[in-house]
Amino acid sequence: MASSEKAIELEGKITSVLAGTMFRVQLANDHTVLAHISGKMRKRFIRLTTGDRVKLQMSPYDVDKARIVYRLG
Repeated sequence: MASSEKAIELEGKITSVLAGTMFRVQLANDHTVLAHISGKMRKRFIRLTTGDRVKLQMSPYDVDKARIVYRLG
């Protein structure tokens, strides 16, 4: 993503944990996206498991991929 101003911020729930710090996240509108952890979360060793609510950033150009930027619990 070029800049965070153009990114769409959403909330979702992790449905499955995949290899390589990738996750399947279900959004509120029942859309499922493939998400990876942002660099700051990786640096701080924040653990994510199935069922966690997360805040996502998505590019308006590719709505099937997202970046997890915050863990809501």
